[in-house]
Amino acid sequence: MRKYAFTLAFIIGMLMFALPTEAQTLRNGSGSAVGKVESDGTVRNSSGSRIGKFESDGTVRNSSGSRIGKIESDGTVRNGSGSSIGKVESDGTVRNSSGSRIGKVESDGTVRNGNGSSIGKAEGVNRKHAAACFFFFFN
Repeated sequence: MRKYAFTLAFIIGMLMFALPTEAQTLRNGSGSAVGKVESDGTVRNSSGSRIGKFESDGTVRNSSGSRIGKIESDGTVRNGSGSSIGKVESDGTVRNSSGSRIGKVESDGTVRNGNGSSIGKAEGVNRKHAAACFFFFFN
């Protein structure tokens, strides 16, 4: 389950159309830095290790460069085998493959879980990337 959750969130990040112009810090609910998204789409953890990358064509790669999925233009998220595992809606709502709401990234970068509680902040990070990072990398 965690593997699919990671894949879904990471792929969700690919839905964005613009990467940040410089590295943007991701913070947990306590305000501590947990990682960053670089301008080229590289995602790093708080130690600086590369944990993945969002590519401009929708492909998502893991830390070793292997393709782990893709995001379709309609927001459908597919795993490496091509199976649908979820969807990201235009308002930042994240849904799993059964259509259940698992969270949301608000326009100001606040990341909320399925219950509406704030779990972090990704100010300046595209909503789709923020969703991928918080729901799949740093949970």
